[in-house]
Amino acid sequence: MKQLPEGLANHLAGHVTTLAKCWLVTRADGAVIGFTDHDRSIEVEGVSCQPENALEVSSLVSATGFATGGGDVRGALSSTELEPASISASGLSDDDLEAGLWDGARVAMYLVNWQDPGQYLLVRRARIGEVSRAGEAFQAELRGLGHLLDVRQGRVFSRNCDADLGDTRCQLDLEDPQFKAQAIVSAIEAPGTLLVSGLDGFDSGWFSGGRLCVDDGPQQGFETEIAGHANELDASGPAATSARIGLWQAPPKTLEVGTQLTLYAGCDKRFETCRRKFSNTLNFQGFPHMPGTDFVLSYPARNTGENDGAPRVG
Repeated sequence: MKQLPEGLANHLAGHVTTLAKCWLVTRADGAVIGFTDHDRSIEVEGVSCQPENALEVSSLVSATGFATGGGDVRGALSSTELEPASISASGLSDDDLEAGLWDGARVAMYLVNWQDPGQYLLVRRARIGEVSRAGEAFQAELRGLGHLLDVRQGRVFSRNCDADLGDTRCQLDLEDPQFKAQAIVSAIEAPGTLLVSGLDGFDSGWFSGGRLCVDDGPQQGFETEIAGHANELDASGPAATSARIGLWQAPPKTLEVGTQLTLYAGCDKRFETCRRKFSNTLNFQGFPHMPGTDFVLSYPARNTGENDGAPRVG
């Protein structure tokens, strides 16, 4: 049960109320943006909530127990640029959406007396889920905090490795020239498909599942996962003249020809890959010899030598 501030409680007990809804959204980069459905700006928690940024919020569903409530929010995109970690009254920009700054953003919803903004109540908190856009408009899914209970915590027994390549558990040195390469964009086939040069010494697929970093140009600092890597062979010989790189997420703006990139090798989490590609089996964080359901449901067979109680490995 929420405890109403005394001033707001007295206001609600009156015959006439002057209420507005405000939302404070904290993005992944720390920027805090205020929205309101009122026709004038309202300051809440030190943030100016702007009417020109008004959102259309669908009916919010609150569920009992551990079920996840939620709703949808819609609005218009703005071309205004936001400085990271600032408190701003600007609207949503297309570049910010494409850069993923709104993914998982924290949302706080307030009920405010617009005649006396010091009288407000925090109604609920939520997280922004899936975000989609159509033209100059966007739509975002609002998820109740209960969805965090669905996030896997701790480790899960699996045949595949659950470490990230190069992290403290994997311990692989990604700065090793075997697993890192410099490349240059030679052509753009699509926003998420590049032709690059500089990968002649690597087999096709070496960087699939790896990471691409943009080193210069307007998109400097952008990083994304590599969906696929295939060498393009010269018709006059076996040498690869370029490589086609597919990206899971395209940069906010199309990369320019000549942009310098850094690519890191990818890992499919299998024990065999860890052994052959990285020679790092001592740090493999999966359970490659774990019996599957087929073994659990099997039974001993006389005179076959199978399932005789001997160790599976060793």
